Amino acid sequence: MNETEKYDVTNPLSIQQYSQKLIGKTFMDVINDAELDEDIKASIIAQYGNPKRKGGLGNLLEEIYFGYKANSDQEPDFPEAGVELKVTPYEIRKKGNYSAGERLVITMISYQQAVEEDFYASHAYKKLKLTLLIYYLRNRAIPKMEYPIDFVTLFSPPEEDLKIIQQDYNKIITKVKDGKAHELSEGDTMYLGACTKGSNSVKSNVPQEFYAPETKARKRAFCFKQSYMTYILNKYIREKVDTYESVLSSVHDIESKTFEEIIVEKINKYQGKTDQQLMAEFDVKAGAKSLWSSLAYRMLGVKSNRVEEFEKANIEVKTIRLNEKGKMDESISFPTINLKEFAQEEWEDSKFYNDLSSKRYLFVVFKEQGSHYTLQGCQLWNIANEDLEEARKGWENIQKIVQNGVELRKKYRKDGIGFEVTNNFPKKNANRIIHIRPHTSKRYYILEDGEKIGNRPTYGDSLPDGRVMTKQCFWLNNTYILSQLDENLKN
Repeated sequence: MNETEKYDVTNPLSIQQYSQKLIGKTFMDVINDAELDEDIKASIIAQYGNPKRKGGLGNLLEEIYFGYKANSDQEPDFPEAGVELKVTPYEIRKKGNYSAGERLVITMISYQQAVEEDFYASHAYKKLKLTLLIYYLRNRAIPKMEYPIDFVTLFSPPEEDLKIIQQDYNKIITKVKDGKAHELSEGDTMYLGACTKGSNSVKSNVPQEFYAPETKARKRAFCFKQSYMTYILNKYIREKVDTYESVLSSVHDIESKTFEEIIVEKINKYQGKTDQQLMAEFDVKAGAKSLWSSLAYRMLGVKSNRVEEFEKANIEVKTIRLNEKGKMDESISFPTINLKEFAQEEWEDSKFYNDLSSKRYLFVVFKEQGSHYTLQGCQLWNIANEDLEEARKGWENIQKIVQNGVELRKKYRKDGIGFEVTNNFPKKNANRIIHIRPHTSKRYYILEDGEKIGNRPTYGDSLPDGRVMTKQCFWLNNTYILSQLDENLKN
C-alpha cells in the first residue's frame, strides 16, 4: 500500500493521527518498518546517519514514512491540508530541563522579488500557520538513527503570539524593502527571526537583486527562534505548568503599539525616580536578592521575575549601574562553556553564537547620584552584524588556544605564600566585544603532572587533552556595552 493511502492528505487530524504512530520509534525503526531492499536500506542509513550531515531527518520521514518526495516548494508539505511538516530536535539538560535543540527554519527570505507586505498572504504565514511538529531526542553520544521520536502534534501559534510574529515579519521585510537586508539580525525581533543560511563565506552573500542589487547580503530564512521553540515544547506540547506572567494586560495592547514600545513606555514612565523611591513604591527591601532586576520587573508590572514574552523571545533583563562619572564597572556574562565541545564547534553552529546572535537585552540603566541611584530609562538592544563578526574573531582566537592546549602555570605571589594559576587566554582588551574568564572566584585544576588544585571538582571543566581547569564563560566587555547605550541614558 502506498504510504499516502494510510492517511487522508486533505485532513490535518488524519495526518496527525498517522504521525503519532511514530512516537516511541527510532529513525532506525522507521527504516526497518518500511521493508526496504537491503542495499537501499544501507544507502539510506549511510546518507542520513552521517554525523557530519546537518538536518536531513525530516527528509527521511517525508520520503520513507509519509511517502512523498522531499522538496523546497513554497507551499506547505501537505498542501491539500495546509500542513507543514517540521522534524526538530530537543535536548534534556543536566538539571532535567527540556530545551529545543535549535531554531526552526520556516522558509527562505527572497531578495529576488518584491516582498509580500500582507503577512497573512505571505509564504511565511502559509508555512507556519499549521505545523506538524515532530520532536526527537538528540543525544550526541549515540548514532543519529537511534534517536527516539517522543512528541508529535499539530501546532498553530495562539492569537497573542501571532500578533507579535506579524510585527516581527513587518520589521524584517521593512529592512529588505529598504535595501538593508545586509543589516538583518536574528536578534532584531521577538519570536520570528531572520537566521543565516549557508556558511559564513563569500558564497553565502548574494545580491539584493530587487531592492538593492549593488549590495550583497547573507542568505537568510524566516525562523522560529530556539527560545520560542523551547517554550512551544514545554507549554503547548509537554503541557508543563510554569508560573509565567505577561506584561500585556490584553492581546489588544499590541494592536496599536509594538511590544517593544509597550515595555519601554512601562519602564520610562519612572524616569528620574531614585532606587529608594522605587523600593518604597514596590515594597522591595534593600537587602532583597536581585534587588535591581526585581525593581525592573516591578516597573514592568510583573510580580515575579518570569515574563512569558521574554522567555519566548530570549530577552534578558540586565540592570546597569553607572557611577557618577558615567562609567560601567561590570561586564555581562554568558553561561559556562564545555571546553571539549567548544574545541569542536563551528562558529555559526556554536552555542555562544546562537545565544549572542538571537538574544536581546532590556538594559535598565541607573546612574549614581550621591548615596542613591536614579533611573535613567531603558533600551532594548541586540548585537549588530559587524560587531558579531568581530566577536567571531575573538571566539576563534580563544578556540585555537583550547585546541592547541591551554598553557596553565602556577604563579607564586611575591611573598611566596600562595599562588594563582595563570593561562594564555587573551586579555580583555584583545577584543573590543568579548573576553573569556571564570564566572566564579572558586577554582579547580588538574595539571599535567596530576596535581590537583582546589577541592571541588564541580568548579572544574575538562580540557581536550585531559587536564582540568576552572570553568570558563564568555563575557561582553563592559566598555563595549557602555558604547552601545543611548546617549540620553548615560547623561
